[in-house]
Parts: sequence; C-alpha cells; structure tokens
Amino acid sequence: MIFRKQKTEVSGSLNKLAWERFKQNKLSLFGLFFILLALIIGILGYLITPDKSSYANNQILEISTKSPGFKCLMIKSQKNEQQERTGFFKKVIFGTKDTYNYIPINNYYFENERLVLEEFNDVKGEEPIYKEINPIDVIAKVKYESKILFENGSFYYKNIEGTQQTISLVQLKSQIEKEHLITKHFLLGTDRFGRDLLSRLLIGTRVSLSVGFISVFISLLIGITLGAIAGFYKGVVDDLIMWLINVIWSIPTLLMVIAITLVIGKGFWQIFIAVGLTMWVEVARVVRGQVLSIREKEYVEAARALGFGNARIIFRHILPNIMSPVIIISAANFATAILLEAGLSFLGIGVQPPVPSWGTMIKEHYGYIIMDKAYLAILPGLAIMLMVLSFTLVGNGLRDALDTKS
Repeated sequence: MIFRKQKTEVSGSLNKLAWERFKQNKLSLFGLFFILLALIIGILGYLITPDKSSYANNQILEISTKSPGFKCLMIKSQKNEQQERTGFFKKVIFGTKDTYNYIPINNYYFENERLVLEEFNDVKGEEPIYKEINPIDVIAKVKYESKILFENGSFYYKNIEGTQQTISLVQLKSQIEKEHLITKHFLLGTDRFGRDLLSRLLIGTRVSLSVGFISVFISLLIGITLGAIAGFYKGVVDDLIMWLINVIWSIPTLLMVIAITLVIGKGFWQIFIAVGLTMWVEVARVVRGQVLSIREKEYVEAARALGFGNARIIFRHILPNIMSPVIIISAANFATAILLEAGLSFLGIGVQPPVPSWGTMIKEHYGYIIMDKAYLAILPGLAIMLMVLSFTLVGNGLRDALDTKS
C-alpha cells in the first residue's frame, strides 16, 4: 500500500514537471490554445453557425461571391413541407432542415392582394426587375392544389394539414413585416453558390478534427499492436511484421491513400479508414524499437518470474513506459491526417460535397485567386495552415517536455 502511494506521487510529480516545462514554450501553448478553440467550435457545431441547415448548405444563388460584411434584405417564405421534429443532439450533430426559402430583395410593396418584390440587384444602372407572389405562400404551408381565395379583405385557404384558415389582409401585412422580412448578415461573405462562408468554415473544422482523431486512433490501434508483438516476441514474428512494415513504408503515402479510397469508395467515413491505414507504419516502428529496449529490463524479468502472462507484461508493464514517443508521433500524425484529407478533397476523392471540407472549399474557389475574390480560397487555406502548425508546435513542445535527458 505504501509502495502504491509513493508510485502515484512520483507519477504525479513527473506529469506536473512535464506540464511546467511545456508551459514555458509559448509557441506550443499557442498551438494548444488554437486546438482547444477548434475543438470547442467542432463540438458546438450548428449551435454557433449563422447557417444552421445541414452541412451549412443553404444556397442563395442571387447573392453568390459577395464580399465580407455583406448584408441583404430578404423575404423568408415557407416551404410546403411537413416540419420534422429534431432533438437537441441531432441539431448539434446534423443541423436542422430549413423550412424557409430565402428571397433576396431590394424593396417590396403590396398591390391590392398581391405582394410585389423588387428582385435583388446591386449592379448600378440596371433596370429593376419585379415579380408578384401570393402573400399566403410566404406565411403558410398551403395544401397542394388548394385554392387561395381573397374575398371581402380576407384570404381563405387550406394549410398543409388540410385545415381551413382565414386571415385578413391587414393581419397578413403585419405578420410578413414582423416575422418574414429579415436582414441577413454575412460576416465573411458568400461562396460561389451563395452559401455563408463563415458557417462552412466552422463546420469544416469538425471535418478536419474528425479525420485527425479517428485516423490517429486507427493508426495507434494497428501500430501499437503490431509493434509491441514484433518487439516482444522477436524471431520469425518480428521478421514477418517488419517485412510488412517495410513493404508499406516503400509505397508513397499519398498514392497509398488514393489506392485505398479507390477500393473502398469516396466519402466522409471512407477517408478516415484510408488515412488511418497509411499512418500506422511509423507508430509500429517506434513502438517496436522501444519494446526491444525495454523487454530486457529488470522489472520485465521480475514480471516473468512472478508468472505473469505475455499479454499482461506487454499491456501493463511495457506499453505504459513507452507512451511518450507515441504521444509525440500522434501529434505529428494528426497534422499529417489533416493535410492528407485536405489534399484528397482538393483532388475530388476525399470528402464529397455538400460536406464542407476545407480542401473542397479551396478546390471550388482556387480560380478566384487571380480575381478580386482571392479570400474565398485563402481563408480555408489559412485554416488548414493554422491547424497543422498548431499540432506541429504541440508535438515539438511535448517532445521537449517529455525528454527526460534534457
């Protein structure tokens, strides 16, 4: 009992010492802060995005490629669709289905029982274009093939549930002006499909972190297992595993990922597997080398003398003592996974539209770099750079903090 208490205190002091050394590296702290910020954004997801539709994919083509800070007057018109009930967690993860169509306008007015809209146009000197719509279509989900009657200053119609409804023109005008006339703001402007660029950047954070976490988990699972087995058992087992490692190591990583994605398909989940299956080799080599140096230590011999099984010796006595280099490699692999995902999405074989990947956003807008809309490609590129830089800085900080020789 006394031994366990002393061991816990020593372990706690070593961890505290490593943290104190890590805090002295200001660049690594910046990287850690940026990663935590990105993690919070990824967790909150659609709760903080201006566009809360699934994949932030609400397209308004009339306002495509608008500059940061753009704002526009809009009429939001009800879609004739049944509204699905969405729970809180489903909203956070998948967003919500938007039940409105957004019509950008310059102005509007009522002409008798019709609503006249001046279509949005920010080009000076062009003649305004007007269109008339039935104001009931703005405020209500009207039953398909239902006739909308206007008599004695009131509208009569059936809603989507088939219930007869009546509303006066005065009430209708007031409801449209209070509830359906809005001004939308786009802090970072819109992309070429009229989608909110800020929302897609924020949801793209979730994609990059997801690829990193799951790919690194897969690489650790395979790499630690094979590396520990090779280093502990040596002999023929070691030769076979090292042959497999050398074969995979000889294949360029990007070509390997492309080959795997062509076999298992293109998509959100496939990219996790493809990237994860290419990054385990370095983990396995490092783990094997560490296990080879530790397996002859006195405490391992003592565990064998006490009759402990090989599995217990590996997982309870050896692996906990080689986690420092594994953690450092994981940080580097995290950055590599983000770069691979962005590269594959740019090539069109990674995450598929409309999922907002930073690589896909660069692919869709790299042509604007030579125009006055270069920020459409620069902003997602800057996000990739900062994320990769942050993990690299954290990896360097961990290397220095966990180095017992310095």
